[in-house]
Amino acid sequence: MRNDTSQTVSVSWLHQHINNDNLIVLDATIKKVNDVGTFTSEEWIPKTRYFDLKGKFSDIEAEFPTTVSSEAQFQHEARALGIHQDSIIVVYDNKGIYSSARVWWLFKTFGFENVAVLDGGLPQWKQQNYETVNFLESKHWKTGNFSATYNAKNMIFFKGISEISTDKIGLILDARSEERFKGKAKEPRVGLRSGTIPNSQNLPYNVLLNDGCLKPKDELKVIFDTFNIEERRLVFSCGSGITACILALAACILGYQQIAVYDGSWTEYGTLIQ
Repeated sequence: MRNDTSQTVSVSWLHQHINNDNLIVLDATIKKVNDVGTFTSEEWIPKTRYFDLKGKFSDIEAEFPTTVSSEAQFQHEARALGIHQDSIIVVYDNKGIYSSARVWWLFKTFGFENVAVLDGGLPQWKQQNYETVNFLESKHWKTGNFSATYNAKNMIFFKGISEISTDKIGLILDARSEERFKGKAKEPRVGLRSGTIPNSQNLPYNVLLNDGCLKPKDELKVIFDTFNIEERRLVFSCGSGITACILALAACILGYQQIAVYDGSWTEYGTLIQ
């Protein structure tokens, strides 16, 4: 099976292993904040189960969107999806690599390592003319025995980001577009001001992608080498903690060890600091 140290799998790998009994395929598609209309999927990769990122796997009582859930909630909902300690999880979305990276990071944050992002997601799967179905897998599976162990080092919150923004121990990389980062484009969320976390730098997530797939490792290294990272802790931010995880995905592939995602990202920071 897949190498446990890898963070992505190709569509050809998934196609080859789709019938493995331990394999669980998750659709993590969400609607972008500026998408028109309501999100509905009409086709899936076979064996897909839906990962409700903004509902069951977020703290919906929190002030800001897609806030990380409690350890107990994540464990309960993962078990309800039939996830076991020996499961092999492949997560994808219908945009290539977008929200799937957030789900990958959540599993890492709750102590589960055998999870990978499908490189290129559903678009790449379809491009290879692999079979799609018009239904999700029915809930005939047994409740899983997944055990969550929260790793606090993976997530940064408002107090932590405020401290990091005033010292040189950490490097904050913002995954938003250059226009949003520089305040030249309005934030897509109504009422959210434009701006930038002090001392952060800009690395738009789409710079890391080619046609919805991650760029080769050597190209990712060239991009990251443009920043003065050295031994500093890397903290990734974006609009609401989604695309920041794409930066975390690339950083993990490159072997960086000190990595965290700012959970509330600019939605939280721009609201609390006026």
